[in-house]
Amino acid sequence: MLFWLSDFADAVPLFNVFRYITFRTGGAVVTAMLFVFLFGPTIIRALRVRQGRGQPIREDGPQGHLLTKKGTPTMGGLMILAGLIFSVLLWADLSSPLVWTVLAVTVGFGAIGFYDDFLKVTKQSHMGLSGKARLAIEATIAGAAVFVIAQVSVPELSNQLTFPFFKDLLINLGWFFILFGAVVIVGAGNAVNLTDGLDGLAIVPVMIAAATFGLIAYLAGNAIFSDYLQIHFTPGTGELAVLCGAVIGASLGFLWFNAPPAQIFMGDTGSLALGGMLGTIAVATKHEIVLAIVGGLFVLEAMSVIIQVTSYKLTGKRVFRMAPIHHHFEQLGWTEPQVVIRFWIIAFVLALAGLSTLKLR
Repeated sequence: MLFWLSDFADAVPLFNVFRYITFRTGGAVVTAMLFVFLFGPTIIRALRVRQGRGQPIREDGPQGHLLTKKGTPTMGGLMILAGLIFSVLLWADLSSPLVWTVLAVTVGFGAIGFYDDFLKVTKQSHMGLSGKARLAIEATIAGAAVFVIAQVSVPELSNQLTFPFFKDLLINLGWFFILFGAVVIVGAGNAVNLTDGLDGLAIVPVMIAAATFGLIAYLAGNAIFSDYLQIHFTPGTGELAVLCGAVIGASLGFLWFNAPPAQIFMGDTGSLALGGMLGTIAVATKHEIVLAIVGGLFVLEAMSVIIQVTSYKLTGKRVFRMAPIHHHFEQLGWTEPQVVIRFWIIAFVLALAGLSTLKLR
C-alpha cells in the first residue's frame, strides 16, 4: 500500500524511499513485530478462554510435557499470520502476482492448520483432519500456486529445475514441474509442522530460513546482482523479500510469547502456513534444492518420522526412541533448552551452507 506513495516522489522527494525493497523490508520487519507485540496478549487471552484445556498433549510423549505444557493454548499461528498479512499489505507492492500467490498459499495452508487445530482442541484428541484429506487440499493449493508461478516467470525458466553450484545446468520438467513444485511446497509445510514440538524449536529456524530466502529473493530478482553471482535472474522475486521480512518480524513477536515456558503454541495454524510460504518462495526463486539445504533441519525432522514409521511397519522395530527426532534426544537425556538451542545452531550452519551456493558456481 505504501509502495504507491512512490508515484508521488516527483512532488514529494521523500516518498522515493518507498521504491526501495530494502527500506520496505525493514519496515515490514518492524511493523509485523510491533503488531504481534501489541495484540499478542489479547489474542492469547481470547484463545485461552475459548480453548479451556488448551492443546492436547501426547500421552506417549516425554512425560515431563504432561506437567509443563498441559493447558497451554494453541493456534498461536493466528498471531503470526495477522501480523504478517497486515505488514505485507502495508509495505509490499500489491501489483505483484508473486506476492499474492505466496500470500494465498500462506493463508490457505494456515486455514487447513486452523481447522486441524480446531478439531484437536474441541475433541481433546490428536485426531484432527484426516491425513489424506489434508494432503489433498494442500496439494491442490500448492499445484495452483506453482501453475501461476510458471505462468508469470520468464519463459526460459518457467518449467526449469535449477541446481546449486552449476550456473548453466537446467532440466526442463515441462508440466511435471507443477507436480514437483507442489511436492516442494507441501513437503516444506509438513516438515515445519513436524519440527514444531518444543517451545521455540520451529520458530527460530523459520526466521533463519526466511532471512536466507529474503536475501536470495532480493539477489535473484536484481539483474545486476544475479549477473554478478551468476545465478538465474527471476524478475519480480525481489518483492518477496518484503514477505520474508514480515515473517521475521511476526516470528520475533511470537517468540516473545513462545519462549520457555511458552504462553502459547504455534500449532498447525502457524507451522503449516510458514512452511508452505517458504516452499512457495523457493519455487518462485528457482532455489528449490537450496531450500533442502537451508531447511535441512526440517528435512531431518521429517525424515526421522518417515524412517521410524517405515521401519516399524516392515520390521516391528524402531530406529529412534521417539520421533520426530527432537523427542529422541529428549529421551537420551537432553534437556528441552539443550535440544532447542543446539537445533538452532544446526539451522544457522545450514543457512550459511545454503548461502554459499550463491557464489560457488
